[in-house]
Amino acid sequence: MSRASADVAVVGAGSFGAWTAWHLRQAGLSVRLLDAYGPGNARASSGGESRVIRVGYGSDEVYSRSALRSLPQWRELAAETGETLLHEAGVLWLAREGDPYATATLGTLERLGVRHEQLSPDALAARYPQFAFAPGTWGILEPKSGALMARRAVQAAVRRAVQRGVVYGSAAVAPFGGSSVITTTSGERVSAGTFVFACGPWLPKLFPDLLGDRIFPTRQEVFFFGPPAGDDAYAPPRMPAWIDFGDEVYGLPDLESRGFKVAPDRHGPPFDPDTGTRVVAAESVDRIRTFLARRFPALAAAPLLETRVCQYENTSSGDFLIDRHPDRADVWLVGGGSGHGFKHGPAVGEHVADRIARGAPGEPRFAFTTKKAEKRRQVY
Repeated sequence: MSRASADVAVVGAGSFGAWTAWHLRQAGLSVRLLDAYGPGNARASSGGESRVIRVGYGSDEVYSRSALRSLPQWRELAAETGETLLHEAGVLWLAREGDPYATATLGTLERLGVRHEQLSPDALAARYPQFAFAPGTWGILEPKSGALMARRAVQAAVRRAVQRGVVYGSAAVAPFGGSSVITTTSGERVSAGTFVFACGPWLPKLFPDLLGDRIFPTRQEVFFFGPPAGDDAYAPPRMPAWIDFGDEVYGLPDLESRGFKVAPDRHGPPFDPDTGTRVVAAESVDRIRTFLARRFPALAAAPLLETRVCQYENTSSGDFLIDRHPDRADVWLVGGGSGHGFKHGPAVGEHVADRIARGAPGEPRFAFTTKKAEKRRQVY
């Protein structure tokens, strides 16, 4: 049985884990990074084609500030690697009259000096004729936000971390038994001064007694539709990423000719990331087509090019979990992305590294003690 050691071992090479490994290495620590299926794999919450990156979060300024810290780091990663990781397509919020979340978002964007436009119903309809907006709908446009190419971006982050000295290995970790080492399913023992478990929907599997009723993986379905031939109305710059909170649906433009992405944001049923079947249900296709016909009439009969089944790993509120294990000072739990976490990878990694390497204080909302068994989603 072989044994490897490092200052810090990070389990999970998704957005949170990859950026945590990077920032720990930048702080001068030796780092081992492990992932059971590989960065950006098809089972991962950080896999798939694309993710929205936005600054607006209602009144949840902690996440707006996190997005503002993360966005330049994603841009820096793209510049260093020479890869297209970010499409600055803009993000359009669709709001109803008297919408308190959108009104709070406007206030936060203004307070933080984030460039944005408020669009009246008439201005919205004139600028985006592809949409059939519900009566009274107004909009908020974040022109400097957009879409991250998820799989590609995570893989780029891991490659850069390895180039700077992080040791990466493909390995599945057995449920944590409380010893001073972690054991992989192949028998390798990894020792470290500190362990960071940033493994998304696998957290409740590795810590069933602690997190089995605090992290809730749910099945989420994603659909890609084909725009009409020769029509660029559904691609940037004419089409931004968009969020329709009234219908709990979001979408991304036709990026790199992969199709117009549409997905429900409401939580699906419980899901096992290892064994869950990743084929969308026929009734789900019918529901999303009904929405598509109402909101984008020209796409009512658009061909369904591709579908995906991924997962959210939700906390009770939607706030992240970034805290020490309650019984182990050398073990950190980092997860609960709750469907909105991918974009925050750089800021989360920075925060975790600051806490481990520099003893920085934590964010109270990320504390383990705030994670409950009762689900009351508050962060979107």
